[in-house]
Amino acid sequence: MNTHDTPRLQEVAENVHAYVQPDGGWCLNNAGLIVAGTRSALIDTAATETRARALKEAVTPLTARPPQFVVNTHSHGDHTFGNYLFADDAVVVSHERTRTEMADVGLHLTGLWPEVCWGDVSVELPTLTFRDRLTLHIGDVTAELLHPGIAHTTNDTVVWLPEQRVLFTGDLVMSGATPFCLMGSISGSLAVTEQLRALDPLTVVAGHGPVGGPELLDTTEGYLRRVQEIAKAGLAAGIGPLEAAREADLGEYAELLDSERLVPNLHRAYAEEKGAPPGRPLDVGLLFSEMVEYHGGLPMCHA
Repeated sequence: MNTHDTPRLQEVAENVHAYVQPDGGWCLNNAGLIVAGTRSALIDTAATETRARALKEAVTPLTARPPQFVVNTHSHGDHTFGNYLFADDAVVVSHERTRTEMADVGLHLTGLWPEVCWGDVSVELPTLTFRDRLTLHIGDVTAELLHPGIAHTTNDTVVWLPEQRVLFTGDLVMSGATPFCLMGSISGSLAVTEQLRALDPLTVVAGHGPVGGPELLDTTEGYLRRVQEIAKAGLAAGIGPLEAAREADLGEYAELLDSERLVPNLHRAYAEEKGAPPGRPLDVGLLFSEMVEYHGGLPMCHA
């Protein structure tokens, strides 16, 4: 773990913490911790053994005993590979399709960046699943687990603390990083963003990047609408997503981390413009390779 990537635990409300891993790029996800007396819940884990152990070391001093719940906001390995370090003491909770997808995909993420020292990670599947919503009572803290629709993936969960007005979005929202809808939906993400805005959060803990407020929803919406505009123009011009990405002007969104995600995002937007339903499977391998081509090499992953 590089020193510039040193994670930090940040209290965002009384006894509610965000575990932030700078700089929020590929596989450097955020986690969350809710503590109420002797009860606690962890929201997401981390990508590598080293990072998952660092997360466990960071939260241990704040909890009277190991967390009783681990909530996975979606199936991707940077949010789930560390489950195994907590599962002996915790009930792992997710959307029902998250569990299915974790079982199907396994450790595929490790093959995308073989140079990363992943360590002894494994797939620890959730033992409690839900379909639409589930409420956890963590001491006197109410945590609402909501599946708002198809967005980053088909199986996203947000964790909403209504009394604290804190929203853990998973990768539905990125902070300072480019949204990513390869396995989900552009139009669905826009609809979900409106749902999240209606909750009226004060604090937003995104899946990656610094803690913010509702302005993170504005950035997500603005970027995704720009992607839709580029896709419409590309289709009208008769060019494909890769060429459209090369010609695109992202304006104020060009400085977001991992801008190469524009290529798979455009593939998703093109498919939806042609009538594909949200979440329809695309060729992940092909789109990842196009993204690498656009980027001029494999994007850096500092996990």
